[in-house]
Amino acid sequence: MKLGEIETFRALMACGSTRKAAALLGVSQPAVSLSLKRLENGAGFQLFERRGGRLHPTPEARAFLTEVDRVFVGLSSLEHRLKSLKLFGLERLRIACYPAFGLGFVPRAIRLMREKGIVPQVSLQILSSRDVRDSVLRGDADFGLMADELPVNSLTSAVFATLPGVAVMPRRHPLARMKQVRAAQLATFPFISLNPEDAYMQRLQWSLAATGTTLTPVIVTPYGASVCELALNGLGVGIANPITAVDYVDRGLCLRRLAEKINFSCLLVQPAGGVLSGVARSFISALRTQLQRDEKRIREQLLAG
Repeated sequence: MKLGEIETFRALMACGSTRKAAALLGVSQPAVSLSLKRLENGAGFQLFERRGGRLHPTPEARAFLTEVDRVFVGLSSLEHRLKSLKLFGLERLRIACYPAFGLGFVPRAIRLMREKGIVPQVSLQILSSRDVRDSVLRGDADFGLMADELPVNSLTSAVFATLPGVAVMPRRHPLARMKQVRAAQLATFPFISLNPEDAYMQRLQWSLAATGTTLTPVIVTPYGASVCELALNGLGVGIANPITAVDYVDRGLCLRRLAEKINFSCLLVQPAGGVLSGVARSFISALRTQLQRDEKRIREQLLAG
């Protein structure tokens, strides 16, 4: 079976006649008839019935078309990849990142990289940590940033950032007058919590269990960005990753140190044994530079309390 015969079959299914299929393919009508004959001989059964000058596909032909279409989807993907290589070469960066770092931090690092004259095509996928891990495992991303709550045995991993959680609230909130906030003080106000299965929340609850402090949330959300938005809207106080929270300072969010030193940890993961491209290594360097800048800004906000 040859690809040309499959193309002829697909054209015949679309057109219903050898004349129209020949025009579509840019070949002669006899060439279409010969290609179809070869395909049917190879298959050992008839694919079309000839009636009134038209070709009518058999049930077997319709079933075969389903598989043929799958092949052509794959060919289309290969064609797209070739065009991408022509336009961008290998300078294409695929990043998978969990929301805490992907919504604000990574875009700032992309801007920093472009300011340095490095302008690759970038694919940034904002995913859950589990999906980040799976994306890197499948080879769909050059590298990823994820929380430290899942095993990464099949990947090369390193701690990218370790940041203590901060209490977040509107600037006019009573706790905003304090330089440091204890969890017991948060418990006296409506509390906005990350999901109970979040690794940070679990570590915090374990820490508080010894003191008898319980944080009872009025709102639960999986995202630190949601915690910050809800706090800004006066719906309570919460705890967030400072990398996420610092994006909301200009809108009126207040960050305060948390007496309970529980950290958010971010892992940088990449395929085991893989070699990063030059552009990927340059971007990781930009990420580290941006992290230093953001950490400085976070410190300034905490000292301003």
